[in-house]
Amino acid sequence: MCDTFVALGNATASGSVIFAKNSDRQPNEPHLLIRVPSKQYPPGTKLQCTYIEIDQARETYEVLLLKPSWMWGAEMGGNEFGLNIGNEAVFTREKQGPPALLGMDMLRLALERCRTSEEALHFMIELLQRYGQGGNCGYEKPFYYHNSFLIADPTSAWVLETAGQYWAAQKVKDVRAISNRLSIGTDFDLSHPDLVSHAVRRGWCRSESDFDFAKCYSNPLITAASGSVHRQQACDLALHSHRGQITIELAMQVLRSHEPHIQGDQFARSSLRSVCMHGGFLFGDHTTGSYVVSLDKTRATYWLTGSSTPCLSVFKPYWLTETPCAMVFPEDRADDAIAFWTLRERLHRLVLENRVPNLQEYLAERDALEKEFLQLAADAASTADSEALLHIMDYALEKETALVTKTIAQAEGVSARMRGNPYYRWYWKNQTRKLFASSSRDW
Repeated sequence: MCDTFVALGNATASGSVIFAKNSDRQPNEPHLLIRVPSKQYPPGTKLQCTYIEIDQARETYEVLLLKPSWMWGAEMGGNEFGLNIGNEAVFTREKQGPPALLGMDMLRLALERCRTSEEALHFMIELLQRYGQGGNCGYEKPFYYHNSFLIADPTSAWVLETAGQYWAAQKVKDVRAISNRLSIGTDFDLSHPDLVSHAVRRGWCRSESDFDFAKCYSNPLITAASGSVHRQQACDLALHSHRGQITIELAMQVLRSHEPHIQGDQFARSSLRSVCMHGGFLFGDHTTGSYVVSLDKTRATYWLTGSSTPCLSVFKPYWLTETPCAMVFPEDRADDAIAFWTLRERLHRLVLENRVPNLQEYLAERDALEKEFLQLAADAASTADSEALLHIMDYALEKETALVTKTIAQAEGVSARMRGNPYYRWYWKNQTRKLFASSSRDW
């Protein structure tokens, strides 16, 4: 479960494209910040994706990936040209195929091989036609789905929604949000050549004039159960009501938003319908990673949490400077990336156990840090000095780490007083026990 949205330059206060996503997955699945450099390969090189092997490109571009720890692909990310992509699980009437490319594999492949949103759109369609999509996407339990994508660059954006081998694409005009549902109806710009005729043959509509992609191809039961309509509506409302004045701060606020009836009580209740998703229900999904990026024609400014639960996390600035900041890791240091995420997840679990008596103080410090980071990033907007940008990143990471570790240390001697219904308490106690099974601490 996820939510992704974009505001083009004609809808933002700065004139730059703003792109954002929450990745909602099983709560014990580490969500890693990985940076992969550009590379050239000899002819005939093969590439092992999550489940299948494909031909490697002669050259790949540098990418920033926000990815589940166990798969090759990524939930979201960007590349050296400012291309950014986020994917969503969607539930359709088309049957699941055998293991092939995951939607997350397709996303990473496009980031590594494409420069613009339109190039990525056509490349991903080609991947779908050549290799198909399929395979278990779950971490601790099987989970199968098809995929939709929001694809953006510094000047344009596309939505690509799929159902098995079939697909429809829509060019974004100003603002657009996608969630765990097919959302393209009759207004699409490109489509699979047999998209309509296949639906008519299956009896999902009477004729071409009656065709609506989302209505024809959606699995209505699972789509409704996902809570996606409520999350997409929340994103749409924020984007449309602030169109022309959308900012990085607003994007963060949307990613942190909850259903009104759980706001203020989100650490004692699950919420599948909140953009900031809180686990503790049958499906079990929880927001495990978040990011916002401002794309202009010269440089992308990323805001990364490196942690779950954006309403608790600190967004920190990140640029693809030549010397990398320590909050993002090379792919061969996945264990360090897991440790980075897990440290911050300790704070989340302590909050769930009601062991952080000064939570409001922590949040006030968090807000003050983000305000400072936003000002530092704004002051550095025109600089081309990589050392200056690296200094800002290192400073932000140092301050955030200090706040997190201080709050954890203060909570260590506090007894657990977990709130919520019996199932909720049992669910999170079980998840925490499994996550920290190798730790000597009494988590």
